[in-house]
Amino acid sequence: MYWQKERMNFGSSRSLMADEGCSLCGKPPVARLIDPERRLCAEHFVEDCAARVKAGIMEAGLLAPGDRIAVGLSGGKDSTLLLILLHGIVSSCTGVHLIAITVDEGIAGYREETVAAAVDLTTRLGIEHRIVSFSDLFGADLDVLLSDREAEACTVCGVLRRRALAVAAAEMGATHIATGHNLDDEAQSVLMNVLRGDLSKLLLDTSEGLPDCFIPRIKPLSVLSEKEITTYLLVSGAYTDLPECPYAGGALRGEVRGMLADLEFRYPGTRWRLIRSRDQVRNLLAEEVSQGVLQRCVRCGEVSSGELCSVCRVLGR
Repeated sequence: MYWQKERMNFGSSRSLMADEGCSLCGKPPVARLIDPERRLCAEHFVEDCAARVKAGIMEAGLLAPGDRIAVGLSGGKDSTLLLILLHGIVSSCTGVHLIAITVDEGIAGYREETVAAAVDLTTRLGIEHRIVSFSDLFGADLDVLLSDREAEACTVCGVLRRRALAVAAAEMGATHIATGHNLDDEAQSVLMNVLRGDLSKLLLDTSEGLPDCFIPRIKPLSVLSEKEITTYLLVSGAYTDLPECPYAGGALRGEVRGMLADLEFRYPGTRWRLIRSRDQVRNLLAEEVSQGVLQRCVRCGEVSSGELCSVCRVLGR
């Protein structure tokens, strides 16, 4: 499909200005996109991104009357754009309700600003908003939980954030959880799971999931690259400069991110090819994956693939 083959070339301002104007109106372009080739001004670039996200949602049938979509709103750029776009799309959908959930991990000097940004955005859009904290759910902030184990920061945080979001979404009666994962995030996850040899995570599709056990997750921004998201927010005046998580620097994802950015620059389409390869493997092994046995965690009673769920394993250590 057209929106699945989208790629973007963010050259220097000189190279953009040297080109002709916007392919649709002749105004100065802010970005040049390929497949299909076109240059777009700020207004038409914003419309193009929104149209691709909406097309992906509608073609996949992700919204239906009676749905209650819980948006995981960290306050950062990805989740900010996700909420803005979904708010516009849902406003024209009958019987679809939008709510927002912010998980406060308790990271000193970082979370305060992003939580404030999330509160400001939901207030302006008039969206129901709930904040849940690690300290309330797990008995301690992330800073405390990472004492003497900072190298595991992203693993610990990711496991607990998913549980916190799921718990809050269930309590708010959500039928789906929408997260701000973009094209880069998805491609990075594929490569990380391959490098780790983690076949189960490579094959697990939480966007469909098992409705009887988990609230299905959707990723509407997976059709947009990180640069497209940043550019959208900049040209629309919605960009807010926020601090980066202090634990992010040493994560494997950071190295994979740089590697994929270089490969994408030299071999355009690398990200999409990774994602397509993953989907092909999932389709081939769909029956085998569906036969996996789920059970209840002996400690907390949540659904788990083993005797202990990932949350209890993390907290137990």
